[in-house]
Amino acid sequence: MARSSKSRPSTADKAWRTVPLAAVALLYGPEEYFAQRAKERLRKLFAEEHGAYELSVLSAKDYKAGQLGVLASPSLFDEPKIIEVEQLAQMNDLFLTDMLAYCQTPQASTLTILHHSGGNRGKKLLDTIRANRNYPVVECKSLKNERDRVDFVIYEFREAGRRIDPLAASTLAAASSDIAELASATRQLASDEPGEITLETINRYFGGRTEVTAFKVADAAIAGNSREAIKLVRQAMDTGSDPIPLLGALAARIRNIAKVHGVPGSANQLASELKMIPWQVEAAQRDARRYSPADLAQILALLADTDAQLKGENLDPLYPLEKAVLAIAQTAQSR
Repeated sequence: MARSSKSRPSTADKAWRTVPLAAVALLYGPEEYFAQRAKERLRKLFAEEHGAYELSVLSAKDYKAGQLGVLASPSLFDEPKIIEVEQLAQMNDLFLTDMLAYCQTPQASTLTILHHSGGNRGKKLLDTIRANRNYPVVECKSLKNERDRVDFVIYEFREAGRRIDPLAASTLAAASSDIAELASATRQLASDEPGEITLETINRYFGGRTEVTAFKVADAAIAGNSREAIKLVRQAMDTGSDPIPLLGALAARIRNIAKVHGVPGSANQLASELKMIPWQVEAAQRDARRYSPADLAQILALLADTDAQLKGENLDPLYPLEKAVLAIAQTAQSR
């Protein structure tokens, strides 16, 4: 199961989608969903190559000396084996010793999948695997920012042979920070909805989510539609929405506008430099025509003050929210 060093995926790509078969594979990071997808892919590839196999699950935390050798050793009928090792972040010294030795001479027809949730426990083992270009390393990092979640949503639809409108992808990505939930939503939409997935489609599925409502409020305010923006804010608060995501969406849009305001260059050129998605740059460039630098500075100061009020002792979040929304919308109207 050795492979060419040229085929090793970089940590920057979606290695959990592309991880190749090998004697030992390391899944590193806290995102369980990515680790599970990588495991499923490796099992599938192993079964395609070897047919039926024996699956064993081993705890690195509770490991007893010699267990790995016993599990990996050939059976009477030389049945192929997959050994999945969990709790590597709490591995004991006995496991570390045995696994370091095993990495030097792994058993044929055996796949060992190691899942380390993060940290430096067992650093010598991690470094040994990373240094061996025959052993794939899959980075299972959490998607902490909007850009990563949007990219994930778009790629999931692409994998399903479907297309999603960029604004719809952004809105769907905002509907949940749980990657497994997002993946489930993309599968359902790809299965149930014909044609391109649009913002209308997302609103129909997730229109009641606070994060989605936040995008609608921001769109209306920045477009200068104060009546619609205020109506949406009041509807959101009446239905128990959290005011913080509403304010966060407003602040994110204004910050994007401030980033591109007066900066020359195409969307593709600026996207990498500003750590934005090209369509976000294009939208911010369009929106920037409605605001001057002084307008943006004043609005950002107001949003910071509003954030402090919402997190402080202000008993009625509606008033400061409405004030911020009106300021953004009325400034846009005056241009």
